[in-house]
Amino acid sequence: MSDAVTLERDGTVGVITVRNPPVNALSQAVRQGLKDCVSAAAADDAIEAMVILGDGRTFIAGADIREFGKPMAEPGLLEVLDMIEGSAKPVVAAIHGTALGGGLEVALSCHYRVAVDSGQVGLPEVKLGLLPGAGGTQRLPRVVGPQMALEMIVSGNPIRARKAVEVGVVDAIVDELQAGAVAFAAAKAKAGGPHPVISADDSKVKGTDPKLFAEFRKSIEKRARGFFAPWRCIDCIEAACTLPFAEGMKRERELFEQCMNSPQRKGQIHAFFAEREVAKIPDVPKDTPVQPIASAGVIGAGTMGGGIAMNFANAGIPVTILDSSQEALERGLSIIEKNYANSVKRGGMSQAQADKALGLIGRSQSMDDLGKADVVVEAVFEEMELKKKVFGELDRVAKPGAILATNTSTLDIDEIASATKRPEAVIGTHFFSPANVMRLLEVVRGAKSSKETIATAMDLGKKLRKVSVLVGNCDGFVGNRMLNPYTREAAFLVEEGATPSQVDKAIYEFGFAMGPFAMGDLAGLDVGYRVRKAREGKRDKAMRYSPVADRIVEMGRHGQKTGAGYYRYEEGSRTPVPDPEIEKLIRDTAKELGIEQRQVSDEEIVERLVYALVNEGARCLEEGMALRASDIDVIYCNGYGFPVYRGGPMFYAQEVGLDKVLARIQEFQAVHGDLTWKPADLLVEKAKGSGRWDS
Repeated sequence: MSDAVTLERDGTVGVITVRNPPVNALSQAVRQGLKDCVSAAAADDAIEAMVILGDGRTFIAGADIREFGKPMAEPGLLEVLDMIEGSAKPVVAAIHGTALGGGLEVALSCHYRVAVDSGQVGLPEVKLGLLPGAGGTQRLPRVVGPQMALEMIVSGNPIRARKAVEVGVVDAIVDELQAGAVAFAAAKAKAGGPHPVISADDSKVKGTDPKLFAEFRKSIEKRARGFFAPWRCIDCIEAACTLPFAEGMKRERELFEQCMNSPQRKGQIHAFFAEREVAKIPDVPKDTPVQPIASAGVIGAGTMGGGIAMNFANAGIPVTILDSSQEALERGLSIIEKNYANSVKRGGMSQAQADKALGLIGRSQSMDDLGKADVVVEAVFEEMELKKKVFGELDRVAKPGAILATNTSTLDIDEIASATKRPEAVIGTHFFSPANVMRLLEVVRGAKSSKETIATAMDLGKKLRKVSVLVGNCDGFVGNRMLNPYTREAAFLVEEGATPSQVDKAIYEFGFAMGPFAMGDLAGLDVGYRVRKAREGKRDKAMRYSPVADRIVEMGRHGQKTGAGYYRYEEGSRTPVPDPEIEKLIRDTAKELGIEQRQVSDEEIVERLVYALVNEGARCLEEGMALRASDIDVIYCNGYGFPVYRGGPMFYAQEVGLDKVLARIQEFQAVHGDLTWKPADLLVEKAKGSGRWDS
C-alpha cells in the first residue's frame, strides 16, 4: 500500500487519508493509494462506511500539473473514481482547505460530501486552458443543475462551503473535520448505504431548458473572446444534458484531448506558473523581515489615489486620503462611494462589506495626519518637482520605519528618494488604472531601497490581492518602457497607410483587450502629451518621430473624456467611431513628412507591434530591469491586456521561434533603420543559441 494514502479504522468507519504535501495533488502514488485503500476497506467486514480526507492544510487541490502532457501512469484517475463510486459501502468526502479540479472530481465520485465552514470547492481547469477531464462536467450538472455547473466550470472560480451546501455540492457543514465526517458516514451506513451521483439508470440530466446553452454562450462572448477551453466546457455540460452518462464521459474525453493539444493550454499553464514565480527575488531571501502594515496613507484624492485607497480598505487596512483641497477630497470620496455602490449592485460585495470598507477610509488636508501610517503611497500628478516636494514633507512627518511609496509610472525613483533622508525606505508602487480593479502592481526598486522595504512592498501587494512584480528603475520601468516602441510602431503604421481602426482591429483580433489607439483615448491623450513635452529636449532628433498624437491633443481632442481623440464618441457611449477628420490629418501629416502611403497588412501590424514589445523586453532582461522573461509576461497579461492564452509576449515569441522573430526584426531593421529596429543583443544570442529565454 502506498505511503501517500493511509487507511485507519475509526469505529466502523474506514478513514482514508491522503498524505501528499503540500496540496495533496493526485500523483500516481496518490491514485494507487486511493485504489488500494478503497479496495481494502471494501473487503474489511468491520468497516461499514468510508471517509476520504486530506492531511495537512487541504483536501485534494487537484491534479499533479507535472504530469500534464505526459501519458498518465496506471492507475488512471477515471479507474479510481469508478471504484469509489461503485463501492457498496457509503463513501464520504471530508473537505477542508480546497477541493479543486481533480480534488472535487474525487469528492463528486463519493456518495456524500461534508466540509468545514472554511472549505472551498471548484473546477478551475479552464484557467489552465483545460476542462475537467475526470467526469467533472458530467457529475457536477447532475448535482447542482446545468446553470450552476456552467457558472462554476466556465468561470473556474471556487465557491465557499456554505454556498456549496446551498447549491447542493456539499451535503453538510461539520465543526470538526474527521469526527464530523465519521459520524456522518456511520449514520449513512445505518440509513441504507450509498447514494451515488450517477444513478443506476445512467440517464442524462433531465428537465433542461433547450435555450439555456445558447443564452449562456451569448452571455460570455465578451469575456471568453479568443479562448478555446470555455466553449468546450459548455459543450461538455450540454452533453451531460443530452446524453447518457457513459456517452457524456466519452464526449468529455474527446474535448479534454482537444484542449490538452491546444497551444492555449501551454500558454495558460505558463502564465499560471509565471505568476507564482514572480515572488522569488534572488537577492531578497524568503526569510527577509517584513514590516507589519496596520495603517496606510494615500496622498492625492484623484482617480488613482481613490482607487489605491480602496485597495487598502478592501484588505481591511485603515487608510487616510490626503489632499490640499477640500473640494478634491469630497469629489474623490464621492467617486469611491459610487464605486462601492456599483460593486454592491453587481453583486461583487454585500452592502455590509461596502459599508465596512468605506468606514476604513478617512480624509485629511494635513500632512501631519500621516505621521502614524505604516505605509504612505504618493499619487499626485506625474511631475518630478511636485513629487520631490511631497516626499520632502513626508520625510518630515512619517514615523521611523514607515514605507514611503510613489505611484509614479515613469519617473526616476532615485531622484524622488533624494528628497528624503531615508532613501532606503523609498520604493515605487506603480498601480494600474483603475487601481481598485487592475491586478498588476509593478514594485520598483531604487538604488538604495532596502531588502526589508522590497520584501514589505511585495508582501503588501499580496495583501492587496495584486500580482506584484519587482522591476528596476529606468524610464517607464518595464511595462511602460516596452509600451513606448509598441505605440511608436502603431503611430508609424498609420502614417504609412493603415488607419487607426485597422491597427486596433488587427491587434484586438490577435487577442489584446483593445488596440493602441482605443487605449490611448481611454487613458487620455493629454497624459502622454505632457510626458512628451517634458522630455522634448532629451529626444534624439535623428530618430523618426510622429507628430500626429501631439496635433490631435492640440485640437482639444484628449480622448473619451472630451468626446473625441483618435475616434469620436457619442454622448454617453464609450464605443469608438472612426473619424474622417483624423484620417485626413494623418494623410496630410504623412504627405508633409514625405511618407508615401501604402496598403498595410494585418499580419505586418501584429508583427511590428508585438515584436517591438519582445525586442524591448529583451533589453529589459539584458539590463536587469526584469528578473525573468516570465515576469515580463505576467506584467503584460495582467496590466496591458496581452492575451493570457498566448502566455505573454516573451513566451509567445519563444513559441513562434526566437530565430523567426529575429529574422523578421532584421527585415524591419533593413527598412526602418537601427534607431528603431536594432535587435537586442540578448535576442540575437538566444535566437542563435538555445532558442529559449532563461526563464
